[in-house]
Amino acid sequence: MQILLILNDPPYGTERCYNGLRLALALTKSEPTTTVTVFLMADAVVAAKAGQKTPDGYYNVERMLKGVVAGKGQILLCGTCMDARGLTEADIVAGAKCSTMNELAAATIAADKVLVF
Repeated sequence: MQILLILNDPPYGTERCYNGLRLALALTKSEPTTTVTVFLMADAVVAAKAGQKTPDGYYNVERMLKGVVAGKGQILLCGTCMDARGLTEADIVAGAKCSTMNELAAATIAADKVLVF
């Protein structure tokens, strides 16, 4: 099964990004045949910023994204949204990649389930 999660909200300030990534992590561990793609759009692209420092005991979305990649998930970022926020590929966590609306369209068509946060 192919599952696509689209995240829109910023990594901190609301819990939508956090909860979407919690689900993505759980899905990567569920079935060996399940493939998970997380597409970060709008303010969610900041979730992939490398070098995040959060207080002890507070969730860290950078670590969560690394967990998705380690679980064989794919992390894609909207390139236009990255540009608008001054992010480059050098700024983002290893394993994530700049993407396009065409790639999101293809991932949506290929997905068995699409979840939007």
